[in-house]
Amino acid sequence: MPIDPQADIGRRAWVACPNCDDSRSCGPCGERRSCGEHWRYLLSNTGSLLHLQCPGCTHVWDHETGFGATRHCPGRAG
Repeated sequence: MPIDPQADIGRRAWVACPNCDDSRSCGPCGERRSCGEHWRYLLSNTGSLLHLQCPGCTHVWDHETGFGATRHCPGRAG
């Protein structure tokens, strides 16, 4: 899969890729700090739901941060 045409290096997120887990042995990532190597493209977001792409393996996924304006899930209190 190619890099999404909407991908912009200026919009990045630091979330572990569930596909390649390339940041597993990285010191800064292990300490939950921003790393210059293991960032992800932030393609878009809806409230706290991030739509991401890994520049290494090109995997695309959604990640719920739980921060800020979370989305309301039907059937759930809140």
